Amino acid sequence: MSNISNAFTHCHTSQPICQRTYLPLVIAGLLFSTQSHAILPTPLSLVTTGELAPTNADTTTVKRSITRATDNSILINNNSADNNINHKTSNSAGKQMVNSNTSGNANAEQLLTTWRQQVQTDNLAEHTTWRRLLYIIDDKKGLFAKKNTKSEVDDAEFFLTPNGQQDAAAELDALLVAMAEQVALPADTARTVANDSALCRFPARVQWLAETLSIDKAELQVACPELDDWMATIAPKQLSVMFAQEYLDNPISAFGHTLLRIDSAASAKDFTQIHHAYALNDTVDGDNKDNFALFAIKAMSGRYDNLIEIDPYPKKLADYLKNDERDTWTYQLDLTPAEVQQIMLHVWETKDLSIPYYFATDNCASEILRLIDVVRPNQQLLSQLPYVVIPSDVVNLLNREKLLTNTRYTPADDTIRQAQLNTAQKQARLGYQSLSEDDINNIASPIINPVSSLSKNGQTLLPLTISAPDNNPLDRHPMQRAHVGIGQRGDNSYIDVGLRAGLHDTLDRPAGFGQFFNLEGLAATLRFYDNDEDSNGNAPKSTVLQNFTLIRGRSFNPVNSAKKGKTWGASIEATRVNDGSQQDGTDHLVGSTTLEYGKSWAFGAPRTDTSGLISGEMPPQLCYAFGTGAVQGGRGLNRGYRVGAGVNAGCHYQINNQLRAQAELQLPYWYHGSSDAPDVRGHYWQPITTLGLHYDIDKKQALRLDASYEWQDRINANDDIKLAYMRYF
Repeated sequence: MSNISNAFTHCHTSQPICQRTYLPLVIAGLLFSTQSHAILPTPLSLVTTGELAPTNADTTTVKRSITRATDNSILINNNSADNNINHKTSNSAGKQMVNSNTSGNANAEQLLTTWRQQVQTDNLAEHTTWRRLLYIIDDKKGLFAKKNTKSEVDDAEFFLTPNGQQDAAAELDALLVAMAEQVALPADTARTVANDSALCRFPARVQWLAETLSIDKAELQVACPELDDWMATIAPKQLSVMFAQEYLDNPISAFGHTLLRIDSAASAKDFTQIHHAYALNDTVDGDNKDNFALFAIKAMSGRYDNLIEIDPYPKKLADYLKNDERDTWTYQLDLTPAEVQQIMLHVWETKDLSIPYYFATDNCASEILRLIDVVRPNQQLLSQLPYVVIPSDVVNLLNREKLLTNTRYTPADDTIRQAQLNTAQKQARLGYQSLSEDDINNIASPIINPVSSLSKNGQTLLPLTISAPDNNPLDRHPMQRAHVGIGQRGDNSYIDVGLRAGLHDTLDRPAGFGQFFNLEGLAATLRFYDNDEDSNGNAPKSTVLQNFTLIRGRSFNPVNSAKKGKTWGASIEATRVNDGSQQDGTDHLVGSTTLEYGKSWAFGAPRTDTSGLISGEMPPQLCYAFGTGAVQGGRGLNRGYRVGAGVNAGCHYQINNQLRAQAELQLPYWYHGSSDAPDVRGHYWQPITTLGLHYDIDKKQALRLDASYEWQDRINANDDIKLAYMRYF
């Protein structure tokens, strides 16, 4: 402005024609000067109406410097912080920048038009991978399976558009726009993007879309400091599934657990170098202040969110090997390096989401399959599982789909101590001696004998010095079981039909499970009698519900083994019982809750291994004794209820690899309350003896003989014997 003023002063001192020559320059300078903009009127064509102004409801439009106009053209926002235009450049430099922006705008419009046409032609908005990246999980199970229309995520931060949860096509188009913005940047402009931009928040989506549309990745090189630091820290090269065996002493872990081991190049090369690996664990973000019953209800019903933890692998492994005393099995996933990278990029997108956690259906195991489904869309892994997802089912499914390669076993600390105890007992028998109780306690004590699979600093795995036990989940029978049987109760014959959702009882084929594992859930048995009347009128009805088990289990930790923990049991079920309070009493369906607490002992010689390594298994025979308490209620019972206490004692015997037997004596003392009726007892003993014999035909078939006798003279039928064919599926 000062130069223009000087020129005007010079003309004023010269001839009048000079004044007329410079006057237009002075007016032009005033019009284009910064100061004049504040006082000159704005042309109507440049006024922005409130209808186009960005609002808080559409923050993604404000963040992007390229948006879709109503005519589907691309608008370049030169005020975006990403453009970094220096307003102090010379006029010539400014012209070059304008030309560059104009060229980039045209290029972006052309690319976006081409991409949109390809997206529409290939219907990419409905592509399986794109839907999975948006967490749209289709229900493909059962007769009423349907295709979902919305994402299971309701967090607005997971989407680029306000209606992204319901509109996969709008989300895809918004990502195309963001990618076009990046390509439109001038070549001499630094390709930097803020951490909260679309390309940094959703790198897996960008990766898949770029590959699908054959977009030059060099044009999409961006700097995402947070993502880059995270990926550099984890350095994923290989993924493995780690399975920790079932742990009944913690009900939340009673069904086992799976997590992903993330290996860097160093730990992938050497399995023992676990300090170079990380653990990805999907678990429930529960409230520890809630009591167990409330915690279980919330975990089952989705009242808690899921929590994705990414911790150093040594820390997580120590929790299982040392704290819970659980053996682990690790299976390398047969994934390419590119698939590993894509899975981890998708983890970045989803790791902070608030998604309901369902203990039985959407849990640690299903999340692993969901991640693999993102990179292997044609295998439909998640859809192959039943509604109830059990971790061992996931491992077996991955094995059937040929996605598992190397298998590694890592023993818990108490398993190593048990191997040492087995060796000491074997040497004592060879010397015709026996170990003292002090010797056994010294070997079994984690304080006196702190052996472990982990090094002293907990950062590496030590060489395996014992043989692997027979608890590899790949060897176990299928979880579901159906049976059909024929039997006799008193003078009445019947046919039994039953179904069990899971898992395993002590007579089932033991391979693949921890020793003496006993946990059953959601089991029902119907019984069909061949007659419904006799001379006494006490025969059962022709069809009855014999039993419905919600949950039943026992935890055995023999006191003469290296296993820590207690021996206890519990059950919640509806079952038919004989009421011994009344003369000629028949059976009645009652609700029953039972608690057991006691001790168990292991006997015999542990299984030997052909490799010559020491076995970490306990002896195969088991005896136990429980103190019990029970509450039962039902309309058929005297006064509608009874409470009982007593003793249950029994033994389990492994005859050979295919044949097992179990015998038990139950001594309950029942109390109904006082009664005025002379022929009704208010309290009484009702001993019961049971015998079970189980023969494995193969991994999926078995025969079982069950017999029981009730030592009570006031009931109509004392004996019950049944032979059943069992099918596991």
